[in-house]
Amino acid sequence: MKKLTYITYLLLFLPLIFFGQKKSNVVLGLESNSQYYTDDSKTGEFKESNRFRSNNYISALYEYKNFYAGLQIESYSPQSLLNYYSGFEKTNLGLYYAGYKNNKIEITLGHFYEQFGSGLALRSWEDRQLGINNALRGGRIKYTPFDYLEFKALYGKHRAGFEHSKGTVFGFDINILISDLINLKSTDLSLGFSYVSKNEKNDTSSNLVSDMTNVFEGRIDFSKKNFYSSIHYTHKGKEPIFFLRDVKAVKTGSAYTLNLGYTQKGLGIDATFRRLENMDFYAERSKKGNDFSQYIVNYVPGLTKQHDYLLSNIYVYQAQPQVSFFLPPRFGEIGGQLDIFYNIKKKTFLGGKYGTKIAANVAYWYGLKGEADHSNPTLYDYTVSTFGFGDKYFSDMSIEIRKKWSKKWNSIFYYVNQFYNMEYLEQKPGVVNADIAVAETTYKIGGGASIRFEAQHLWTKDDKKNWIGGTLEYNLSPYISFYVNDIYNYGNDDLSKRIHYYNVGGNYTYKSNRIGLSYGRQRGGLICIGGVCRFVPESSGLTINLSINF
Repeated sequence: MKKLTYITYLLLFLPLIFFGQKKSNVVLGLESNSQYYTDDSKTGEFKESNRFRSNNYISALYEYKNFYAGLQIESYSPQSLLNYYSGFEKTNLGLYYAGYKNNKIEITLGHFYEQFGSGLALRSWEDRQLGINNALRGGRIKYTPFDYLEFKALYGKHRAGFEHSKGTVFGFDINILISDLINLKSTDLSLGFSYVSKNEKNDTSSNLVSDMTNVFEGRIDFSKKNFYSSIHYTHKGKEPIFFLRDVKAVKTGSAYTLNLGYTQKGLGIDATFRRLENMDFYAERSKKGNDFSQYIVNYVPGLTKQHDYLLSNIYVYQAQPQVSFFLPPRFGEIGGQLDIFYNIKKKTFLGGKYGTKIAANVAYWYGLKGEADHSNPTLYDYTVSTFGFGDKYFSDMSIEIRKKWSKKWNSIFYYVNQFYNMEYLEQKPGVVNADIAVAETTYKIGGGASIRFEAQHLWTKDDKKNWIGGTLEYNLSPYISFYVNDIYNYGNDDLSKRIHYYNVGGNYTYKSNRIGLSYGRQRGGLICIGGVCRFVPESSGLTINLSINF
């Protein structure tokens, strides 16, 4: 029945593609990510069903004058890749939409992605590597009556796999460019307000739980010459907090975000502070905290540096917006990060002939200071300090030096110091203090060819102890590259866990088309993109990635 549904949509859509008018435009895309899993003496036997698994996406967009329509067919056959949400199965129509757009108004019916402000109130987006697609199915309108005023309104249900949430979401967002309205020169000032309401029938035994949860957000963004700043405040209405599947508290949530920055030629400084309390927000209350980030309404990324190297991504931080009464109790997070970028001028002692680029980042995150009250066995409570710092969750301090030695040769030197509290972040005893050093160099051979080498080392007396790693990459041309990389946990006290996680592969890229082939081992742990993470188990096998756009 499902296959019949998407075939029907295809039959309706294809005539538009092939018989469109001269002013029409068609964009087609194909992406396929497949893996054949193998048994391995180190990572273990593959005990799941279907050694070959594949995630596939076919998208089509048709545009004619001010009208547009699109769809996305998805196939997870014979099964999705390991540790994807079980709702991604078989083949079906994943997305469909149609709309109209001109200079002042845009109307969309069907599936759509949207974000209000920074996303703490609402964000729907797709990330195929993380297995997230929480598109809204319903309707949306964007209206810009004046250059200084933008209004959005939407209604829909969140996608999860090929199903949609029971809870419905309604919301609107307003942005006013005050500087344009009153003709301020050399100054940008804007005000924003968002409202999001989730309506879901109370399916709990508690009469304190309301069908509706409301979220309000106000924001001010200001910039003048080299300085910029933004202040956001988000308030979430009362929502249930579960403990062992029972409603143990019904509390409000809040978020404070402050961002300050300064830029000039050769220098950039950016600082962010954030405080979260009970700010996880799901389209279905029973899905709170699920391992696959399904049914999630808002966007709460971990605000730390996104590292590029394998060993600096072993101990990664995920935002902690939720309240948990499991020991040790958690009520949210508080902390921030500071980025500094500086270019040492050319033809100076430290800059040399080509100059030197330096980037430093410091991030500290703590639990929100609070105290749980279990005196009432039926309904728990807690109190928190508005800006109180509790136990330390995570810290990350890094410095990166980029140096160009000649027209053909450049290098990167990278150092990271990390603190990772496993008790709070993984509910495992212990903390990790780690230092990571990386040296990378690239040499351009000529004719578009180059060779890149990197060496990495992680020192720690905690957890799995020391690691070493390296990468060798050869770019035959701008289109073809080959690589081999390996990380080895040589310091592990358990000799059987001293594993080489190697990968050998290559890529071919032409315009917007790409094919990649690799074989190797996957280290178990978190994969993070943009501060959002997904857990992957250890595995070995052959991987094929294909992306075609035309």
